[in-house]
Amino acid sequence: MRFSIPITAQPADIDELGHVGNQVYLRWVLDVAMAHSRARGMDFADYRALGAVFIVRRHEIDYLQQVTVGQHLVGETWVDEWHAAWCTRRTEILRDGKPVVRAATQWVMLDFATNRPRRIPEELRAKFAS
Repeated sequence: MRFSIPITAQPADIDELGHVGNQVYLRWVLDVAMAHSRARGMDFADYRALGAVFIVRRHEIDYLQQVTVGQHLVGETWVDEWHAAWCTRRTEILRDGKPVVRAATQWVMLDFATNRPRRIPEELRAKFAS
């Protein structure tokens, strides 16, 4: 199931070429992922209580269209693929329903005590399935 948040390109998001800079898109990808996690009842305190947290292993971003200041967008994300200790989250940044950016992020569940990957609990997976 997709989760979405509104995004508006701000003046500080604009680079020397007059459009949203690459780092901003990455920030938006992370922002929508964090908002999705919080909406599913998992903020940092909840991950701390679980004894593990997701960290990024890899980002892939396809830049499809330019975005300029003041444009209204929607960031959509969903968990596309689950493995024992990692998952792939897809994100699209949309303008007028059409993607301007597509991203795939691999998130690894990292155990706080051992600093090593650990199996993602089924109850956590279930939070992102609905």
